Amino acid sequence: MQSKRAKIIATLGPASEKKEVMVKLIEAGADVFRLNFSHGTHEDHLQRIAMINEINDELGTNVSILQDLQGPKIRIGKMENGEAEIQPGQQLIIGTEDIMGTNERVSTTYKPLATDVVPGDLILVDDGKIQLKVVSSDGKEVTTEVVHGGMLKSRKGINLPNTAISAPSLTEKDREDLEFGLEHDVQWVALSFVRNAKDITELRDIIKSKGKTTKIIAKIEKPEAVAEIDGIIEATDAIMVARGDLGVEVLMEDVPMIQKRIVSKCNKLGKPVIIATQMLESMIENPRPTRAEANDVANSILDGADTVMLSAESASGSFPVESVQAMAKCIMSIEDSCSVVFNKFWEDNQSETAKNDMLVKSACQLSKSVGAKAIIGMTKSGYTAFSLAKNRPEAGIFIFTSDRQLLKTMNLVWGVTGFYYEEQKPIDETFDEVVNILKAKGLMESGDVYIHTASMPLHWQAHTNMMKLDVVK
Repeated sequence: MQSKRAKIIATLGPASEKKEVMVKLIEAGADVFRLNFSHGTHEDHLQRIAMINEINDELGTNVSILQDLQGPKIRIGKMENGEAEIQPGQQLIIGTEDIMGTNERVSTTYKPLATDVVPGDLILVDDGKIQLKVVSSDGKEVTTEVVHGGMLKSRKGINLPNTAISAPSLTEKDREDLEFGLEHDVQWVALSFVRNAKDITELRDIIKSKGKTTKIIAKIEKPEAVAEIDGIIEATDAIMVARGDLGVEVLMEDVPMIQKRIVSKCNKLGKPVIIATQMLESMIENPRPTRAEANDVANSILDGADTVMLSAESASGSFPVESVQAMAKCIMSIEDSCSVVFNKFWEDNQSETAKNDMLVKSACQLSKSVGAKAIIGMTKSGYTAFSLAKNRPEAGIFIFTSDRQLLKTMNLVWGVTGFYYEEQKPIDETFDEVVNILKAKGLMESGDVYIHTASMPLHWQAHTNMMKLDVVK
């Protein structure tokens, strides 16, 4: 049986960009490498992409590449001496001109700030550590009153929880970064600060215009996105619950239930859902996670997350490999000891109407009844893989495809292990060959029961329309 079903995204950075560290991350359980385009140059990211592709070729792995676009991230400008202390009750002016900041006046990278905010709006800086209240704005400068002060440092992020942002989710920088990512065949692209389904549609149109099949992840980190979540889930290929900015933009105590509701909605529609931010935050500096962090990972898996993500833990922390190892152990402990992780969505998915979906669901139910070791699928589009994962079978999900890009794309999806296969042989010969491949890899052995799903009469055409129950000879 596979070692774990839920997948792990590891963010690459200074602590993990060397080849030997990447290999160790994969061996520890990383399935996807995230490239954070809020940092680094195209040259930096190109080196990482080349290294990932090289490792995949050498190890025979299918590690996926996730390009995370920065989005309209709002930041404080540079500060004199790097920081300045501001006191509660004082005034602080935020301007759009590029100046060195002091404890009385600072700049921002977001030029429309002064026209977006209105008196009474909150401005949160450095993940909410500093809280400002808008007093007035003249269209060029914003006068604020400091509610909660502290050390204001250069380039810290700004959140505007009560403000309708005029900037598009896809900025000019994002467009340039996206073109670079598509040129180098990233499998997934994450759109930051999504507000509605139109943001996803715009991004998909660009991807299609480039002749690419890159999948989209909508990052949920604004209250507008939470309000429009049903339309966003329908429009996107996957969801990321990005709890960092989300936890600043909405009430902290509301984040856990927002996370659970989003995961449930995604599970019912078979859309992969990723839980991200501060999952093992203490491991940036410590070799072991806290008990609370282990519980956070475990509860995310119990809720139904397809994938969990490491950010600074693997990008810039002191223990990147240990972070992946700890996360993998948490996942496997839950999957090995708690059967509620499996088969839990059958009753919720009674509304299935597509005949192909019903057949895949039946294959998953049959696998439970007969104790099947594996469900084997053939796919050209990836639909079968996503559909099987949606039903969370206890049997292993082994997917064969002739599309190498799709092979890596599927590495983010719950429980799916992919294999390259391009033969155009009769269906019975194909079945025998793929089973022999799995036997040779030690994933199946004589006597194992398995279920094969495919399309007939040609196994690369159309959606799944048949299944076969058999025993490995």
